[in-house]
Amino acid sequence: MTRTNLNYYKAGVLSLMIALISGACQPAKQKNKELQKPNVIVMLLDDAGYADFGFAGCKDLDTPNIDQLATNGIRFSDAHVTASVCGPSRAGLMVGKYQQRFGFECNPPKHYSGINLNEKTIADAMKEAGYKTAAFGKWHLGEGPEYRPNRRGFDYFWGFLTGGRSYFPNKKQDKEGTAHSIRENDKFTTFEGYLTDRLGEKAAEFIGEHKDQPFFIYWAPNAVHTPMEAKEEDMVLYEGHERQTLAAMTWSLDKAVGTIVNKLKSENLLDNTLIFFLSDNGGAHNNQSSNLPLKGFKGNKFEGGHRVPFFVHWPASLEGGQVYDGLTSSLDIFASCVDVAGMPVDESLDGVSLIPYLKGEKQGEPHTELFWRKDKMAAIRSGDHKVIRVSELGYRMYNLKDNLQETNDLVDVDKETFTRLNDELKAWETTTMEPLWTEGEVWDEVTRLIHEDLFMNREVQVKNPGQLAKSRSFSEEK
Repeated sequence: MTRTNLNYYKAGVLSLMIALISGACQPAKQKNKELQKPNVIVMLLDDAGYADFGFAGCKDLDTPNIDQLATNGIRFSDAHVTASVCGPSRAGLMVGKYQQRFGFECNPPKHYSGINLNEKTIADAMKEAGYKTAAFGKWHLGEGPEYRPNRRGFDYFWGFLTGGRSYFPNKKQDKEGTAHSIRENDKFTTFEGYLTDRLGEKAAEFIGEHKDQPFFIYWAPNAVHTPMEAKEEDMVLYEGHERQTLAAMTWSLDKAVGTIVNKLKSENLLDNTLIFFLSDNGGAHNNQSSNLPLKGFKGNKFEGGHRVPFFVHWPASLEGGQVYDGLTSSLDIFASCVDVAGMPVDESLDGVSLIPYLKGEKQGEPHTELFWRKDKMAAIRSGDHKVIRVSELGYRMYNLKDNLQETNDLVDVDKETFTRLNDELKAWETTTMEPLWTEGEVWDEVTRLIHEDLFMNREVQVKNPGQLAKSRSFSEEK
């Protein structure tokens, strides 16, 4: 063989070896790329008060695990959910669109269906992006077989279908066929101990089983929704506390969050896990929660009903220790998840990805306007101003920058701004549909009475149907 031919031969062998090595490495590279996608966990609490966490300024409830995440993450000062009650708020988050667009406007009665089957859920989208998906805890988005989590994009479900249940095993609720019972992938199962603890442990188990692939977890404990039930040992810890039961329930909730976080740490996954933390609506009047300094509570259109504690934690990509002041919505969680999963964000979504704003790549605010409507009450937020409309009562307008407590009505003071916001609210309503169900005349009357007192800056006298019945009986006696 001549020297020239030998050189050609060597070059050919070298090229072949490079090609073989490159081909052999390709699957590993692809796997590596897949593993670089962040895991995502949405922690959605139930009826938690705006001011009931250490990171939000709370002094009498202990939340060290949650506070650590918030401190190392980015906190939002002006974040809102799409409804002031559980079901529709969860529907908006799950689909990334105003729930009024598909009729899930009010808390559903027992005979309801669920989220329109034509709507893609956040779990559907994350599955398409290659994620393993799981839901834990409260569903409240459809009891019929076709509306349950395993049919709406979730590979795994451990929780209950209805809006609330006992925190302890319960003979009445924990029987096959009830919507309150615990289900594992739609099969009846039971649990022992305290439900909040079990939900933390089940999520940690899922993380351990799927640590080698990207996962999406929707973790929705029923804490701190009624019934007010806590473990005896936690009650002892807070003996003499003014909010003893809530303090004990919150302590268990924080420990469950710690169970999840510690599992992420032990698997070296915490830094590249994007965690969203928020409540589904404001604190309720009947669970000892506090929404101060906000006015109102769960179920009404004042800030205490829909402005929520909210933070994100993702050390691998977002610098922590910040407070973000832009107008933000739970609608943005869907778009943000799809964005970090490497998928295009659907233009039909009402939410936007928060990630470019948090990285400083986009200026301005995620939203210039937000809207709310539940049956006979509605509201719009535009800039610093907010208008609330209630049938039979009329309107109130507030400047939240100057008057976060919503006590100074500006309808007659700034008629130009009021007219503009009212017109924009009506224009938004043309893009929605009539609610597929409402909550009935009794709750309509309760809602009206609540807003009447809040409109007049009075203490609310009637907060539930039981109090309404007593009020009517008293009036008849007089």
